[in-house]
Amino acid sequence: MYSVVIPVFNSVDIIEKTVNGVRSYFLSSKNNFEIILVNDGSKDNSWEVIERLANKYDELISINLVKNYGQHNANMCGFRHASGDYLITMDDDLQNPPEEIAKLIEKANEGYDIVIGCFETKKHSFVRRLGSKLVGCINRSAFEIQKDLILSNFRIIRKDVYSRVCEDNSVTPYIPGLLLKFSGNPANVLVTHKERAQGQSNYTLRSLISLVANLLFSHTIIPLRFVTMFGFIVSGISFLLGIFYLIKTLITGSEVAGWATLVVLLSFFSGVLVLILSVVGEYQVRILREVSSNKSYQIDKVIR
Repeated sequence: MYSVVIPVFNSVDIIEKTVNGVRSYFLSSKNNFEIILVNDGSKDNSWEVIERLANKYDELISINLVKNYGQHNANMCGFRHASGDYLITMDDDLQNPPEEIAKLIEKANEGYDIVIGCFETKKHSFVRRLGSKLVGCINRSAFEIQKDLILSNFRIIRKDVYSRVCEDNSVTPYIPGLLLKFSGNPANVLVTHKERAQGQSNYTLRSLISLVANLLFSHTIIPLRFVTMFGFIVSGISFLLGIFYLIKTLITGSEVAGWATLVVLLSFFSGVLVLILSVVGEYQVRILREVSSNKSYQIDKVIR
């Protein structure tokens, strides 16, 4: 049994083609399957389309979220409604050809608990490719990913792994990190990546910045370590400056004309203090969000 989770956002022109492609593959391969469509607060008529599809096909589950919570929360919602022995995640834009699912399944049958599609040639925009590289660097530092493992949203996950992911109650879940956290045997397989069939990508510079911020502050301590190291460096410089001015005073005597130096030093060190407090405050805000809420999304309607 295979569960296919597809987050949907502003894809009214293409989501039906995506669903038909996935259905055609599984019907021709004679595998049991279900397709879980999660409408992540689309501003177009995507919900009307996937609602109609769920009423038309028995193997479809359509879920409408109250508002836009982001791709990772939409995936988490789909995970919690899945019942398959394996779960497959893919985008809603047909850049992951449904027939390529066969490669994921074949590789998973070799004993891997997660198989991630590695694209021969990426057809993403420059912003998305840049974001993928940046996020990849952070992932390797935060989750100790092996250097040759490539991450993407096209993947197959064994049930024991995605079941552990479902137990996470983070307000800002990061699906790739959680999957690797609970996986002991991940692998890549080479797959085809196509141009978006219709419409424009929903991946923007703003969403990239939001993703990087959530990844850094919710799942790593990189910013805290950075400002800690920076604080030690500044403290060392301050200590050396103190020794320098002490020796200078002992040798040449005290000078009244030191106002500019005093102002510059106070301004600099006050700025460093504000920077460090800002980062610590960011962590405190996220801790407050974690303890004050136990749901990262709210469901408006489910159609089976």
